[in-house]
Amino acid sequence: MIRVLIADDETLVRAGLRTLVEQQPGLEVAAEARDGDEALERLGEGIDVGLLDVRMPKRSGIDVLRALGERPQAPPCLLLTTFDDREALLAGLRVGARGYLRKDVTVATLTRAVHVLHSGGTFFQPSLTEKLLRRVHERQERPDPAELVEPLTSRETEVMRLVASGCSNREIGEALGTAEATVKVQVSSILSKLGVRDRVQAVLRVLESGLI
Repeated sequence: MIRVLIADDETLVRAGLRTLVEQQPGLEVAAEARDGDEALERLGEGIDVGLLDVRMPKRSGIDVLRALGERPQAPPCLLLTTFDDREALLAGLRVGARGYLRKDVTVATLTRAVHVLHSGGTFFQPSLTEKLLRRVHERQERPDPAELVEPLTSRETEVMRLVASGCSNREIGEALGTAEATVKVQVSSILSKLGVRDRVQAVLRVLESGLI
């Protein structure tokens, strides 16, 4: 069983999320929290994945993530939001969010996100990152190419757009008609060129600087 913590200051939201989560095979709500302090206290041993509301009393979901950064064995956490919020998404990425979803997502998407985080991956709602990428493009913000060790190829740019949309290597391969192993190599090359360690930092880099 994947043990989940739900942190939200609205009782009805917590109850709804609990019902949805516990209807899914393999998932269990192990704890609930009404504010950020309770969330931080209960995100200890026994919690596999945390679902954190972005805006909570005492500590926001982002403040909770910042505090968890000091715990080496902290569980992966996903931020939940009611609105499309660019600043909250970027702030969450900076402090270690492994996922970001609107509260109106489907049960299937939420379930998938929990499983992906539990397996060590990341999950960002495609509609959110696509909107942010589009806004960056519309503002025509472009970094100095000299910042990159080597510019992204056209195929790597396609791959990075799909990474930013929350796609796995398998899904990227299916979308582009290439092998999953090839996508893995391309993602590794992208991380190297961007000078980052993982996909989360890569998404943060492209959202902040408009590299794609």
